Amino acid sequence: MGKIVVVDDEKMVTSAFKTLLKVEGLSDAVFFNNPEEAVEYLKTETPDIIISDFIMPEMNGLEFLTQAKKMYPEVSMILLTGYADKENAIKAINEIGLYKYIEKPWDNDDLIINIKNGIERSHLLENLREKISELETAKSKLEEYSQKLEQMVDERTKELTAANAKLSGIINYCADGIIIIDNLGIIEQVNPACENMTGLSAQALCHMRLQEIAYSDNIDFNKAGHNKNGIFGLGNDKSEILIRDCYIRNSLSDKRIPVEINFASISTDGKPRYVGVIRDVSLQKDTERLRDDFIATLTHDLRTPLLAAIQTLKFFLDGSLGELEDKQKVLLSTMLQSNEDLLGLVNALLEVYKFESGKLTLCKTVFNAKDLITQCYDELKPLAEHKNIEFVLNCDMPDDTELCADKGEIKRVMINLCGNAVNYTNKNGKIELFAKAQSGDFIFSVSDNGNGIPKEDIPHLFTRFSQGTSKKRSTGTGLGLYLSRQIVEAHEGKIWLETKMTKGSEFTFLLPNAVVKNLKNERQVVNG
Repeated sequence: MGKIVVVDDEKMVTSAFKTLLKVEGLSDAVFFNNPEEAVEYLKTETPDIIISDFIMPEMNGLEFLTQAKKMYPEVSMILLTGYADKENAIKAINEIGLYKYIEKPWDNDDLIINIKNGIERSHLLENLREKISELETAKSKLEEYSQKLEQMVDERTKELTAANAKLSGIINYCADGIIIIDNLGIIEQVNPACENMTGLSAQALCHMRLQEIAYSDNIDFNKAGHNKNGIFGLGNDKSEILIRDCYIRNSLSDKRIPVEINFASISTDGKPRYVGVIRDVSLQKDTERLRDDFIATLTHDLRTPLLAAIQTLKFFLDGSLGELEDKQKVLLSTMLQSNEDLLGLVNALLEVYKFESGKLTLCKTVFNAKDLITQCYDELKPLAEHKNIEFVLNCDMPDDTELCADKGEIKRVMINLCGNAVNYTNKNGKIELFAKAQSGDFIFSVSDNGNGIPKEDIPHLFTRFSQGTSKKRSTGTGLGLYLSRQIVEAHEGKIWLETKMTKGSEFTFLLPNAVVKNLKNERQVVNG
Protein backbone atom coordinates (compact mmCIF):
# COMPACT_ATOMS: atom_id res chain seq x y z
CA MET A 1 0.00 0.00 0.00
CA GLY A 2 2.89 2.35 0.81
CA LYS A 3 6.21 2.69 2.60
CA ILE A 4 5.88 3.76 6.26
CA VAL A 5 8.70 5.32 8.31
CA VAL A 6 8.27 5.27 12.11
CA VAL A 7 10.66 7.20 14.38
CA ASP A 8 10.51 6.94 18.22
CA ASP A 9 13.30 6.80 20.72
CA GLU A 10 11.50 4.16 22.75
CA LYS A 11 11.97 0.64 21.43
CA MET A 12 8.77 -0.49 23.09
CA VAL A 13 6.81 2.01 21.01
CA THR A 14 8.42 0.99 17.70
CA SER A 15 7.89 -2.66 18.63
CA ALA A 16 4.23 -2.00 19.28
CA PHE A 17 3.98 -0.17 15.95
CA LYS A 18 5.60 -3.07 14.13
CA THR A 19 3.12 -5.54 15.63
CA LEU A 20 0.11 -3.32 14.91
CA LEU A 21 1.10 -2.62 11.31
CA LYS A 22 1.83 -6.27 10.65
CA VAL A 23 -1.60 -7.23 11.96
CA GLU A 24 -3.20 -4.64 9.65
CA GLY A 25 -1.25 -5.94 6.66
CA LEU A 26 0.99 -2.89 6.40
CA SER A 27 4.24 -4.79 6.05
CA ASP A 28 6.27 -2.21 4.11
CA ALA A 29 7.51 -0.25 7.13
CA VAL A 30 10.85 0.73 8.63
CA PHE A 31 11.45 1.72 12.27
CA PHE A 32 14.09 4.00 13.79
CA ASN A 33 14.87 4.82 17.44
CA ASN A 34 17.26 7.55 16.37
CA PRO A 35 15.94 10.43 14.21
CA GLU A 36 19.39 11.15 12.74
CA GLU A 37 19.50 7.61 11.32
CA ALA A 38 16.04 8.19 9.88
CA VAL A 39 17.27 11.38 8.15
CA GLU A 40 20.12 9.45 6.51
CA TYR A 41 17.67 6.78 5.36
CA LEU A 42 15.35 9.37 3.81
CA LYS A 43 18.18 10.73 1.72
CA THR A 44 18.03 7.60 -0.43
CA GLU A 45 14.54 6.18 0.13
CA THR A 46 11.20 7.81 -0.60
CA PRO A 47 8.46 7.17 2.00
CA ASP A 48 4.68 7.43 1.60
CA ILE A 49 4.07 8.50 5.24
CA ILE A 50 6.31 9.49 8.19
CA ILE A 51 5.30 9.00 11.87
CA SER A 52 7.49 10.66 14.49
CA ASP A 53 7.50 11.06 18.27
CA PHE A 54 7.64 14.63 19.60
CA ILE A 55 10.13 14.39 22.49
CA MET A 56 13.41 12.66 21.53
CA PRO A 57 16.90 13.27 22.99
CA GLU A 58 19.06 13.56 19.87
CA MET A 59 16.55 15.59 17.80
CA ASN A 60 12.97 16.44 18.64
CA GLY A 61 10.10 15.52 16.34
CA LEU A 62 9.62 19.05 15.02
CA GLU A 63 13.25 19.33 13.94
CA PHE A 64 13.19 15.90 12.35
CA LEU A 65 9.93 16.50 10.48
CA THR A 66 11.13 19.92 9.33
CA GLN A 67 14.11 18.29 7.59
CA ALA A 68 11.89 15.54 6.20
CA LYS A 69 9.43 18.15 4.88
CA LYS A 70 12.20 19.82 2.92
CA MET A 71 13.05 16.55 1.22
CA TYR A 72 9.47 15.33 0.64
CA PRO A 73 6.95 18.22 0.77
CA GLU A 74 4.04 16.09 -0.51
CA VAL A 75 4.51 13.20 1.97
CA SER A 76 1.98 13.07 4.82
CA MET A 77 3.54 13.39 8.30
CA ILE A 78 2.01 12.46 11.70
CA LEU A 79 3.35 13.78 15.01
CA LEU A 80 2.92 11.65 18.18
CA THR A 81 2.64 13.79 21.24
CA GLY A 82 1.48 13.74 24.82
CA TYR A 83 -1.38 15.80 26.10
CA ALA A 84 0.91 18.41 27.66
CA ASP A 85 2.53 19.11 24.28
CA LYS A 86 -0.77 19.49 22.46
CA GLU A 87 -0.43 23.26 21.92
CA ASN A 88 3.11 22.91 20.60
CA ALA A 89 1.94 20.19 18.25
CA ILE A 90 -0.86 22.37 16.86
CA LYS A 91 1.61 25.23 16.37
CA ALA A 92 4.00 22.89 14.58
CA ILE A 93 1.22 21.71 12.27
CA ASN A 94 0.52 25.29 11.25
CA GLU A 95 4.19 26.23 10.82
CA ILE A 96 5.54 23.08 9.23
CA GLY A 97 2.39 21.90 7.48
CA LEU A 98 2.01 18.49 9.12
CA TYR A 99 -0.86 16.21 8.21
CA LYS A 100 -1.96 15.13 11.72
CA TYR A 101 -0.96 14.93 15.32
CA ILE A 102 -2.06 12.01 17.50
CA GLU A 103 -2.05 12.07 21.27
CA LYS A 104 -0.60 9.22 23.27
CA PRO A 105 -1.96 6.78 24.12
CA TRP A 106 -3.62 6.44 20.70
CA ASP A 107 -6.57 4.43 19.58
CA ASN A 108 -5.34 1.68 17.24
CA ASP A 109 -8.30 1.89 14.86
CA ASP A 110 -8.03 5.65 14.66
CA LEU A 111 -4.28 5.42 14.11
CA ILE A 112 -4.62 2.89 11.29
CA ILE A 113 -7.30 5.00 9.58
CA ASN A 114 -5.08 8.07 9.77
CA ILE A 115 -2.10 6.12 8.41
CA LYS A 116 -4.09 4.80 5.46
CA ASN A 117 -5.62 8.22 4.74
CA GLY A 118 -2.17 9.80 5.05
CA ILE A 119 -0.71 7.36 2.50
CA GLU A 120 -3.59 8.04 0.10
CA ARG A 121 -3.10 11.77 0.63
CA SER A 122 0.61 11.45 -0.20
CA HIS A 123 -0.22 9.65 -3.42
CA LEU A 124 -2.82 12.24 -4.39
CA LEU A 125 -0.43 15.12 -3.69
CA GLU A 126 2.30 13.36 -5.69
CA ASN A 127 -0.04 12.85 -8.63
CA LEU A 128 -1.20 16.42 -8.34
CA ARG A 129 2.40 17.63 -8.37
CA GLU A 130 3.09 15.55 -11.48
CA LYS A 131 0.02 16.96 -13.20
CA ILE A 132 1.01 20.48 -12.22
CA SER A 133 4.50 19.82 -13.59
CA GLU A 134 3.02 18.49 -16.82
CA LEU A 135 0.73 21.51 -17.08
CA GLU A 136 3.63 23.86 -16.49
CA THR A 137 5.63 22.07 -19.18
CA ALA A 138 2.67 22.22 -21.55
CA LYS A 139 2.14 25.87 -20.69
CA SER A 140 5.76 26.60 -21.40
CA LYS A 141 5.57 24.82 -24.75
CA LEU A 142 2.29 26.59 -25.54
CA GLU A 143 3.83 29.96 -24.77
CA GLU A 144 6.81 29.08 -26.94
CA TYR A 145 4.51 27.91 -29.76
CA SER A 146 2.37 31.01 -29.32
CA GLN A 147 5.41 33.21 -29.71
CA LYS A 148 6.51 31.29 -32.79
CA LEU A 149 2.98 31.42 -34.18
CA GLU A 150 2.82 35.15 -33.67
CA GLN A 151 6.15 35.47 -35.39
CA MET A 152 4.96 33.27 -38.26
CA VAL A 153 1.73 35.24 -38.54
CA ASP A 154 3.69 38.50 -38.61
CA GLU A 155 6.03 37.17 -41.28
CA ARG A 156 3.17 35.75 -43.33
CA THR A 157 1.22 38.98 -42.95
CA LYS A 158 4.21 40.91 -44.26
CA GLU A 159 4.57 38.48 -47.18
CA LEU A 160 0.86 38.73 -48.01
CA THR A 161 0.95 42.52 -47.71
CA ALA A 162 3.92 42.66 -50.07
CA ALA A 163 2.31 40.18 -52.48
CA ASN A 164 -0.96 42.09 -52.35
CA ALA A 165 0.83 45.37 -53.03
CA LYS A 166 2.66 43.77 -55.93
CA LEU A 167 -0.54 42.23 -57.30
CA SER A 168 -2.39 45.53 -56.92
CA GLY A 169 0.40 47.24 -58.80
CA ILE A 170 0.22 44.70 -61.60
CA ILE A 171 -3.57 44.97 -61.83
CA ASN A 172 -3.67 48.75 -61.65
CA TYR A 173 -0.86 49.34 -64.15
CA CYS A 174 -1.64 46.42 -66.46
CA ALA A 175 -2.27 47.54 -70.05
CA ASP A 176 -4.95 44.86 -70.43
CA GLY A 177 -8.35 45.29 -68.86
CA ILE A 178 -9.13 43.01 -65.92
CA ILE A 179 -12.71 42.29 -64.90
CA ILE A 180 -14.31 40.03 -62.28
CA ILE A 181 -17.91 38.88 -62.76
CA ASP A 182 -20.25 36.54 -60.91
CA ASN A 183 -22.12 33.54 -62.22
CA LEU A 184 -24.81 35.75 -63.79
CA GLY A 185 -22.36 38.02 -65.58
CA ILE A 186 -22.70 40.92 -63.10
CA ILE A 187 -19.50 42.96 -62.85
CA GLU A 188 -17.95 43.04 -59.38
CA GLN A 189 -14.52 44.59 -59.94
CA VAL A 190 -12.49 46.22 -62.73
CA ASN A 191 -9.05 47.76 -63.12
CA PRO A 192 -8.16 51.22 -64.56
CA ALA A 193 -7.42 49.80 -68.02
CA CYS A 194 -10.97 48.43 -68.17
CA GLU A 195 -12.30 51.85 -67.16
CA ASN A 196 -10.35 53.43 -70.04
CA MET A 197 -11.68 50.89 -72.54
CA THR A 198 -15.31 51.41 -71.57
CA GLY A 199 -15.14 55.11 -70.77
CA LEU A 200 -16.87 54.39 -67.45
CA SER A 201 -15.66 54.57 -63.86
CA ALA A 202 -15.30 51.49 -61.68
CA GLN A 203 -18.23 52.70 -59.58
CA ALA A 204 -20.43 52.92 -62.68
CA LEU A 205 -19.29 49.55 -64.05
CA CYS A 206 -19.88 47.59 -60.85
CA HIS A 207 -23.32 45.94 -60.74
CA MET A 208 -23.68 46.33 -64.53
CA ARG A 209 -24.01 43.20 -66.65
CA LEU A 210 -21.22 42.11 -68.98
CA GLN A 211 -23.52 42.32 -72.01
CA GLU A 212 -24.03 46.02 -71.33
CA ILE A 213 -20.42 46.77 -72.26
CA ALA A 214 -19.45 43.84 -74.52
CA TYR A 215 -20.88 41.82 -77.36
CA SER A 216 -19.58 38.96 -79.47
CA ASP A 217 -20.37 37.29 -82.76
CA ASN A 218 -19.66 33.88 -81.21
CA ILE A 219 -21.34 34.00 -77.76
CA ASP A 220 -24.71 35.33 -76.74
CA PHE A 221 -23.91 37.20 -73.52
CA ASN A 222 -27.63 37.60 -72.79
CA LYS A 223 -27.96 33.85 -72.38
CA ALA A 224 -24.59 33.29 -70.75
CA GLY A 225 -25.80 33.79 -67.19
CA HIS A 226 -28.57 31.20 -67.48
CA ASN A 227 -26.30 28.22 -68.03
CA LYS A 228 -26.40 25.72 -65.18
CA ASN A 229 -22.61 25.39 -65.41
CA GLY A 230 -22.12 29.13 -65.07
CA ILE A 231 -21.45 31.88 -67.54
CA PHE A 232 -20.20 30.58 -70.93
CA GLY A 233 -20.81 27.03 -69.64
CA LEU A 234 -17.66 27.01 -67.56
CA GLY A 235 -17.88 24.07 -65.18
CA ASN A 236 -15.53 21.75 -63.30
CA ASP A 237 -14.39 20.16 -66.54
CA LYS A 238 -13.37 23.47 -68.13
CA SER A 239 -11.32 26.04 -66.30
CA GLU A 240 -11.01 28.77 -68.93
CA ILE A 241 -12.33 30.03 -72.25
CA LEU A 242 -10.98 32.46 -74.85
CA ILE A 243 -13.52 34.66 -76.63
CA ARG A 244 -12.43 36.05 -79.98
CA ASP A 245 -14.26 38.49 -82.27
CA CYS A 246 -15.55 40.34 -79.24
CA TYR A 247 -16.10 44.08 -78.94
CA ILE A 248 -16.18 46.57 -76.07
CA ARG A 249 -18.43 49.62 -76.32
CA ASN A 250 -16.75 52.89 -75.30
CA SER A 251 -19.46 55.19 -73.97
CA LEU A 252 -17.36 58.34 -74.43
CA SER A 253 -16.23 57.91 -78.05
CA ASP A 254 -19.14 55.67 -79.07
CA LYS A 255 -16.61 53.38 -80.74
CA ARG A 256 -16.38 49.63 -80.63
CA ILE A 257 -12.99 48.26 -79.67
CA PRO A 258 -12.08 44.78 -80.95
CA VAL A 259 -10.85 42.67 -78.04
CA GLU A 260 -10.09 39.14 -76.95
CA ILE A 261 -11.31 38.11 -73.51
CA ASN A 262 -9.76 35.20 -71.66
CA PHE A 263 -12.08 34.08 -68.82
CA ALA A 264 -10.96 31.76 -66.03
CA SER A 265 -13.11 30.25 -63.30
CA ILE A 266 -12.31 31.12 -59.68
CA SER A 267 -14.15 30.37 -56.45
CA THR A 268 -14.40 32.57 -53.35
CA ASP A 269 -16.66 31.98 -50.36
CA GLY A 270 -18.02 28.93 -52.17
CA LYS A 271 -19.49 31.14 -54.91
CA PRO A 272 -18.37 30.75 -58.54
CA ARG A 273 -16.77 33.82 -60.07
CA TYR A 274 -14.84 34.51 -63.23
CA VAL A 275 -11.86 36.74 -63.87
CA GLY A 276 -11.42 38.01 -67.41
CA VAL A 277 -8.39 39.56 -69.08
CA ILE A 278 -9.48 41.94 -71.86
CA ARG A 279 -6.87 42.59 -74.54
CA ASP A 280 -7.28 45.34 -77.13
CA VAL A 281 -6.50 43.78 -80.54
CA SER A 282 -7.17 46.87 -82.64
CA LEU A 283 -3.57 47.02 -83.86
CA GLN A 284 -3.57 43.31 -84.61
CA LYS A 285 -6.80 43.63 -86.58
CA ASP A 286 -5.43 46.58 -88.56
CA THR A 287 -2.24 44.65 -89.28
CA GLU A 288 -4.21 41.61 -90.45
CA ARG A 289 -6.42 43.78 -92.64
CA LEU A 290 -3.40 45.48 -94.23
CA ARG A 291 -1.75 42.12 -94.77
CA ASP A 292 -4.86 40.62 -96.33
CA ASP A 293 -5.35 43.68 -98.52
CA PHE A 294 -1.74 43.41 -99.65
CA ILE A 295 -2.10 39.70 -100.45
CA ALA A 296 -5.37 40.33 -102.27
CA THR A 297 -3.86 43.13 -104.35
CA LEU A 298 -0.74 41.14 -105.10
CA THR A 299 -2.58 37.98 -106.08
CA HIS A 300 -5.07 39.93 -108.16
CA ASP A 301 -2.25 41.63 -110.06
CA LEU A 302 -0.55 38.27 -110.60
CA ARG A 303 -3.55 36.79 -112.40
CA THR A 304 -3.11 38.87 -115.58
CA PRO A 305 0.50 37.90 -116.39
CA LEU A 306 -0.18 34.30 -115.39
CA LEU A 307 -3.18 34.06 -117.66
CA ALA A 308 -1.14 35.60 -120.48
CA ALA A 309 1.69 33.13 -119.94
CA ILE A 310 -0.70 30.17 -119.82
CA GLN A 311 -2.45 31.23 -123.00
CA THR A 312 0.88 31.73 -124.78
CA LEU A 313 2.06 28.28 -123.76
CA LYS A 314 -1.20 26.80 -125.03
CA PHE A 315 -0.64 28.50 -128.39
CA PHE A 316 2.78 26.85 -128.62
CA LEU A 317 1.43 23.43 -127.62
CA ASP A 318 -1.61 23.39 -129.95
CA GLY A 319 0.59 24.21 -132.97
CA SER A 320 -0.78 27.68 -133.58
CA LEU A 321 2.79 29.07 -133.65
CA GLY A 322 4.36 26.22 -135.62
CA GLU A 323 5.33 22.62 -135.09
CA LEU A 324 7.36 21.67 -132.02
CA GLU A 325 9.71 18.85 -131.34
CA ASP A 326 8.81 16.29 -128.67
CA LYS A 327 11.41 17.62 -126.20
CA GLN A 328 10.05 21.13 -126.64
CA LYS A 329 6.48 19.91 -126.02
CA VAL A 330 7.54 18.16 -122.81
CA LEU A 331 9.32 21.27 -121.55
CA LEU A 332 6.44 23.60 -122.47
CA SER A 333 3.88 21.18 -120.94
CA THR A 334 5.81 21.27 -117.68
CA MET A 335 5.88 25.06 -117.78
CA LEU A 336 2.14 25.14 -118.50
CA GLN A 337 1.39 22.84 -115.56
CA SER A 338 3.54 24.95 -113.20
CA ASN A 339 1.82 28.15 -114.29
CA GLU A 340 -1.61 26.58 -113.91
CA ASP A 341 -0.65 25.40 -110.39
CA LEU A 342 0.53 28.91 -109.56
CA LEU A 343 -2.72 30.34 -110.92
CA GLY A 344 -4.61 27.88 -108.71
CA LEU A 345 -2.71 29.14 -105.68
CA VAL A 346 -3.43 32.76 -106.61
CA ASN A 347 -7.14 31.99 -107.06
CA ALA A 348 -7.21 30.14 -103.74
CA LEU A 349 -5.62 33.09 -101.95
CA LEU A 350 -8.17 35.42 -103.50
CA GLU A 351 -10.99 33.16 -102.38
CA VAL A 352 -9.60 33.10 -98.84
CA TYR A 353 -9.44 36.87 -98.80
CA LYS A 354 -12.99 37.19 -100.03
CA PHE A 355 -14.35 34.83 -97.39
CA GLU A 356 -12.41 36.40 -94.53
CA SER A 357 -13.18 39.96 -95.52
CA GLY A 358 -16.86 39.20 -96.01
CA LYS A 359 -16.70 40.39 -99.62
CA LEU A 360 -17.81 37.08 -101.11
CA THR A 361 -21.54 36.79 -101.74
CA LEU A 362 -22.87 33.29 -102.27
CA CYS A 363 -24.79 32.82 -105.48
CA LYS A 364 -27.31 30.20 -104.52
CA THR A 365 -29.18 28.34 -107.24
CA VAL A 366 -31.40 25.30 -107.31
CA PHE A 367 -29.66 22.38 -109.03
CA ASN A 368 -29.76 18.61 -109.24
CA ALA A 369 -27.65 17.14 -106.45
CA LYS A 370 -26.93 13.82 -108.13
CA ASP A 371 -25.73 15.47 -111.35
CA LEU A 372 -23.17 17.55 -109.41
CA ILE A 373 -21.93 14.55 -107.42
CA THR A 374 -21.60 12.44 -110.56
CA GLN A 375 -19.71 15.25 -112.30
CA CYS A 376 -17.18 15.42 -109.46
CA TYR A 377 -16.90 11.64 -109.43
CA ASP A 378 -16.22 11.49 -113.19
CA GLU A 379 -13.53 14.19 -112.98
CA LEU A 380 -11.57 12.39 -110.27
CA LYS A 381 -12.11 8.80 -111.36
CA PRO A 382 -9.17 8.82 -113.84
CA LEU A 383 -6.80 9.96 -111.06
CA ALA A 384 -8.03 7.12 -108.84
CA GLU A 385 -7.68 4.56 -111.63
CA HIS A 386 -4.12 5.77 -112.26
CA LYS A 387 -3.26 4.63 -108.70
CA ASN A 388 -5.41 1.50 -109.08
CA ILE A 389 -7.73 2.79 -106.34
CA GLU A 390 -11.25 1.38 -106.11
CA PHE A 391 -13.45 4.48 -106.44
CA VAL A 392 -17.07 3.84 -105.35
CA LEU A 393 -20.06 6.20 -105.39
CA ASN A 394 -23.04 5.58 -103.07
CA CYS A 395 -25.83 8.06 -103.67
CA ASP A 396 -28.76 7.37 -101.33
CA MET A 397 -31.29 9.87 -102.69
CA PRO A 398 -33.84 10.12 -105.50
CA ASP A 399 -32.49 11.13 -108.90
CA ASP A 400 -34.55 14.33 -108.88
CA THR A 401 -33.25 15.58 -105.49
CA GLU A 402 -32.42 19.25 -105.77
CA LEU A 403 -30.32 21.53 -103.59
CA CYS A 404 -30.42 25.25 -103.00
CA ALA A 405 -26.78 26.32 -102.59
CA ASP A 406 -23.87 27.92 -104.41
CA LYS A 407 -23.19 25.16 -106.92
CA GLY A 408 -19.68 26.26 -107.82
CA GLU A 409 -18.55 26.56 -104.21
CA ILE A 410 -20.11 23.24 -103.18
CA LYS A 411 -18.38 21.59 -106.13
CA ARG A 412 -15.10 23.10 -104.90
CA VAL A 413 -15.65 21.44 -101.50
CA MET A 414 -16.44 18.05 -103.06
CA ILE A 415 -13.43 18.21 -105.37
CA ASN A 416 -11.16 19.20 -102.47
CA LEU A 417 -12.30 16.33 -100.25
CA CYS A 418 -12.22 13.73 -103.01
CA GLY A 419 -8.87 15.00 -104.36
CA ASN A 420 -7.30 14.78 -100.89
CA ALA A 421 -8.59 11.23 -100.52
CA VAL A 422 -7.00 10.24 -103.84
CA ASN A 423 -3.69 11.93 -102.95
CA TYR A 424 -3.40 10.37 -99.49
CA THR A 425 -4.73 6.87 -100.26
CA ASN A 426 -2.10 4.28 -101.10
CA LYS A 427 -2.11 2.34 -104.37
CA ASN A 428 -4.70 -0.45 -104.55
CA GLY A 429 -6.70 1.29 -101.83
CA LYS A 430 -10.39 2.13 -101.70
CA ILE A 431 -12.34 5.38 -101.61
CA GLU A 432 -16.10 5.61 -101.09
CA LEU A 433 -18.33 8.63 -101.65
CA PHE A 434 -21.60 8.81 -99.72
CA ALA A 435 -24.39 11.31 -100.38
CA LYS A 436 -27.86 11.41 -98.87
CA ALA A 437 -30.75 13.74 -98.10
CA GLN A 438 -32.08 13.52 -94.57
CA SER A 439 -34.85 15.64 -93.04
CA GLY A 440 -34.12 18.45 -95.46
CA ASP A 441 -30.35 18.34 -94.84
CA PHE A 442 -27.76 17.33 -97.41
CA ILE A 443 -24.90 15.12 -96.16
CA PHE A 444 -21.79 14.28 -98.19
CA SER A 445 -18.92 12.03 -96.98
CA VAL A 446 -15.63 10.81 -98.41
CA SER A 447 -14.00 7.81 -96.70
CA ASP A 448 -10.75 6.03 -97.48
CA ASN A 449 -8.72 3.15 -96.09
CA GLY A 450 -5.47 5.08 -96.03
CA ASN A 451 -3.07 5.60 -93.12
CA GLY A 452 -5.33 7.85 -91.09
CA ILE A 453 -4.45 11.17 -89.47
CA PRO A 454 -2.65 11.53 -86.11
CA LYS A 455 -4.84 12.91 -83.35
CA GLU A 456 -2.50 15.84 -82.71
CA ASP A 457 -2.84 16.99 -86.35
CA ILE A 458 -6.65 17.07 -86.48
CA PRO A 459 -7.12 20.57 -84.92
CA HIS A 460 -4.85 22.08 -87.61
CA LEU A 461 -6.33 20.46 -90.71
CA PHE A 462 -9.00 23.11 -91.33
CA THR A 463 -6.64 26.06 -90.77
CA ARG A 464 -4.85 28.10 -93.41
CA PHE A 465 -1.78 26.58 -95.08
CA SER A 466 -2.19 23.23 -93.34
CA GLN A 467 0.22 20.91 -95.15
CA GLY A 468 -1.20 17.45 -94.62
CA THR A 469 -0.03 15.91 -91.34
CA SER A 470 3.18 15.80 -89.35
CA LYS A 471 3.84 12.35 -90.82
CA LYS A 472 3.20 13.21 -94.47
CA ARG A 473 3.43 16.62 -96.09
CA SER A 474 1.39 17.83 -99.04
CA THR A 475 2.72 19.78 -102.02
CA GLY A 476 -0.57 21.68 -102.42
CA THR A 477 -1.48 25.17 -101.29
CA GLY A 478 -2.60 24.11 -97.82
CA LEU A 479 -5.81 26.07 -98.37
CA GLY A 480 -8.17 23.34 -99.63
CA LEU A 481 -9.64 22.23 -96.30
CA TYR A 482 -9.59 25.78 -94.95
CA LEU A 483 -11.60 27.03 -97.94
CA SER A 484 -13.91 24.04 -97.67
CA ARG A 485 -14.69 24.94 -94.06
CA GLN A 486 -15.26 28.58 -94.98
CA ILE A 487 -17.64 27.60 -97.79
CA VAL A 488 -19.62 25.12 -95.68
CA GLU A 489 -19.89 27.55 -92.76
CA ALA A 490 -20.99 30.30 -95.15
CA HIS A 491 -23.91 27.94 -95.99
CA GLU A 492 -24.52 27.69 -92.17
CA GLY A 493 -23.34 24.10 -92.32
CA LYS A 494 -20.55 22.20 -90.62
CA ILE A 495 -17.66 20.00 -91.70
CA TRP A 496 -15.81 17.42 -89.61
CA LEU A 497 -13.42 14.51 -89.66
CA GLU A 498 -13.41 11.01 -88.20
CA THR A 499 -10.17 9.06 -88.42
CA LYS A 500 -8.32 6.05 -87.03
CA MET A 501 -4.62 5.44 -87.47
CA THR A 502 -3.85 2.74 -90.07
CA LYS A 503 -7.58 2.39 -90.85
CA GLY A 504 -8.33 5.51 -92.82
CA SER A 505 -10.30 8.75 -92.56
CA GLU A 506 -13.76 10.06 -93.31
CA PHE A 507 -14.49 13.73 -94.09
CA THR A 508 -18.13 14.81 -93.91
CA PHE A 509 -19.99 18.05 -94.46
CA LEU A 510 -23.65 18.86 -93.82
CA LEU A 511 -25.76 21.61 -95.38
CA PRO A 512 -28.84 22.26 -93.23
CA ASN A 513 -32.21 22.78 -94.96
CA ALA A 514 -30.51 22.69 -98.38
CA VAL A 515 -32.78 20.04 -99.96
CA VAL A 516 -35.51 21.65 -102.07
CA LYS A 517 -38.74 19.70 -102.70
CA ASN A 518 -41.41 20.01 -105.44
CA LEU A 519 -39.21 22.07 -107.75
CA LYS A 520 -38.60 19.46 -110.44
CA ASN A 521 -39.45 21.67 -113.35
CA GLU A 522 -38.33 25.05 -111.96
CA ARG A 523 -34.98 26.76 -111.63
CA GLN A 524 -34.57 29.84 -109.49
CA VAL A 525 -31.63 31.91 -108.42
CA VAL A 526 -31.30 32.95 -104.79
CA ASN A 527 -28.68 35.55 -103.91
CA GLY A 528 -27.24 34.55 -100.52
